[in-house]
Amino acid sequence: MPTPKQMEKLAAEAARRPSPSPPAPDWQLPAEYWESVLKDPRAGTTEAQMRQRRLSEIQRHVLSVCCRRCARTLEIQTADAVRLYGANALWKDVAQR
Repeated sequence: MPTPKQMEKLAAEAARRPSPSPPAPDWQLPAEYWESVLKDPRAGTTEAQMRQRRLSEIQRHVLSVCCRRCARTLEIQTADAVRLYGANALWKDVAQR
């Protein structure tokens, strides 16, 4: 445990160091970043489209659902959901159970 004098010295050193400033609002992200964002399969789907997918069409390894009433989040692996409900089950129906 540092002594009070050492703590004052550390605090003074920290105050002298400039803090890193966040990037400006007009800071440009690299083109590769935007390409990867747009290539993501979730970029073109809406929440309603995601709910209407069959379990066999979902690429994600883990599926999660959040309860609106208690804010509890439940996660299930896609393989387990397929085993329990079948590959042709809609994600919307599985999520409500």
